[in-house]
Amino acid sequence: MSFLLKNIKLKILELIPLLLLFFISFSGSSVIDLKIFSVNVHYILIYYWVLRQPKTLGYGFIFLSGIITDAVFGLPFGVSPLALLVVAAVAAYVRVVTVRISLLNDWISFIPALLIANLIYFLALHYSGYSINYLYLFKNSIFTFVFYPVLWAFFSILLNLMRS
Repeated sequence: MSFLLKNIKLKILELIPLLLLFFISFSGSSVIDLKIFSVNVHYILIYYWVLRQPKTLGYGFIFLSGIITDAVFGLPFGVSPLALLVVAAVAAYVRVVTVRISLLNDWISFIPALLIANLIYFLALHYSGYSINYLYLFKNSIFTFVFYPVLWAFFSILLNLMRS
């Protein structure tokens, strides 16, 4: 009986990142937007889980989450999924070449993921004829990078709970 309860607990904990991914997509709150700063939680969530435990978030779920985000925000279809899949691709590459897992390694390798994803996002919106607030995009990138260690610590605790 105890073994069954432990398996149920582990399965529920394994679903938390996936449920969080779709909660962020459906609620339209992929960006924590305060008056002073904004943080793109979507990028951090995908980067961390594809880097640490890729079976938790599949690429199909990431793509579907991006399509839902585009529908919620009224963006052209394909803009968000493309940016999210770029973040996932960089995380997959870093997972293959990383020898030691540490916050500093993950944090530094998050920079190219963030830059490439925002470049793709910017270019897709620019060529779609959408007006882009450059300062907002820049501040969002900076504060997403700065906020990464906070969510890294939270997700690491969750990952340790899943493994125990």
